[in-house]
Amino acid sequence: MEIFHISAECYPMAKVGGLADVVGALPKYQNKAGHKVRVVIPCYDTKFRSVNEFERVHFDTLNLGNFEFPFSILKETTDQLGYELYLIEIKELFDRPNIYGYEDDIERFLSFQIAALDWISGLENVPDIINCHDHHTGVIPFMTKYCYKYENLKAVRTVITIHNGLYQGWFGFDKLHYIPEFNLIHAGFLEWNNSLNSLAVGVKCAHAVTTVSPSYLNEINISANGLESLFNSVRKKSKGILNGIDIEIWNPFKDEMINENYSVESFEIGKQKNKEKLCEQFDLDSSKPLFSFIGRLFEEKGGDLLPLSAALSLSNNFENINILILGSGKSDIEFQLEQLKNDYSGKYNVYIGYNEELAHLIYAGSDFILMPSRVEPCGLNQMYALRYGTIPIVRRTGGLRDTIIDFGDAGNGICHDQASVDDICYSINRAVKLYADKENLNKIIIRGMNADHSWEKVCEEYIEIYNLIIQKDEV
Repeated sequence: MEIFHISAECYPMAKVGGLADVVGALPKYQNKAGHKVRVVIPCYDTKFRSVNEFERVHFDTLNLGNFEFPFSILKETTDQLGYELYLIEIKELFDRPNIYGYEDDIERFLSFQIAALDWISGLENVPDIINCHDHHTGVIPFMTKYCYKYENLKAVRTVITIHNGLYQGWFGFDKLHYIPEFNLIHAGFLEWNNSLNSLAVGVKCAHAVTTVSPSYLNEINISANGLESLFNSVRKKSKGILNGIDIEIWNPFKDEMINENYSVESFEIGKQKNKEKLCEQFDLDSSKPLFSFIGRLFEEKGGDLLPLSAALSLSNNFENINILILGSGKSDIEFQLEQLKNDYSGKYNVYIGYNEELAHLIYAGSDFILMPSRVEPCGLNQMYALRYGTIPIVRRTGGLRDTIIDFGDAGNGICHDQASVDDICYSINRAVKLYADKENLNKIIIRGMNADHSWEKVCEEYIEIYNLIIQKDEV
């Protein structure tokens, strides 16, 4: 089977969040399973682009309404990722340091989708499956079905995988002419709630819809930023598939980014040495339980709850805990977290920004990881934490509900139901008591480290969906 994954992100080329990790791992395991898999993303100005070798395999000009943009298709030459990686280079639109956040993002990602299909439609063999990821690629299922210039892609089956349904890629009818020519009788597929909605387009037109966890599929039928009725209407072609993690990259026994490697048999010594390194770096006490947070500092992740939760927990357990935050996001949250360093020196610290190597060390050296998310379609941090023997403290939502069971129910973590300061502080207090019970603590750690969150099973579920929609008649 020939499969194309088209996405805005792919680790290690370009990463903002979990989308990149998934698109960087799933294709590798599909390739291992015997399929021919290619990943297509925009060519951003990133370190990976500058230090690796690429060859130009295609050059053309795309039309975005009345605008013309020359573009190139660049192929990564070493195949070091376990699949073929292709970058779409549109210098006027993507040679910038950031992935998102520009006023012309609609133009950027529509041009990316058009360039991808222009290239794919000209290949000697078109793919069996195009798997689109999030709204940045949501117009592709419409274009393959209805745009005249992609007539030879009508037989290609499309899947849209929803990593986060809050972001939908809205744009106005004044930009309708950006989309290659089609019969206007089909324009209704593009519209939702009086605007053009990229995610809604993908959900309507794709042959299958997947979400990144079973619980998230249920949740978006109730709360999906205005798309609830749409998700209910396509439930028959939808499936929630829990993400996996790349156990070759996230492996404490081989991880070159941590201070001391360890296995489930040697985690006590190994984690303590990593903890000592981490605490030395951030002026913390390695004899005390270390609570960490890794992620974006936005309300969606519960980032706004962290400053007060940290302050109250540190005050209530002044001699008993350390807290370390790694993340970036809203400036007011960053400011509040920075200010806490003045009051809790030696017990609290924060790193504003993102650092992949530091993240690995935090997973290895922390005792508990905080995930008080309001929305968490899947979540990968809790799986990384389990793999490294760090106990997740999570709010029951989305993929967190599917992966973490409270230790009181013979599970692998600590769970709470509300995204609130009270629930976070209560869970931290429970963790402090658990930390003192080393026998029980170690049982939970071992249970978590032995859990299987690898991609092999996930890969099989995606292939099963691909086969089903290939076998079905056009819908």
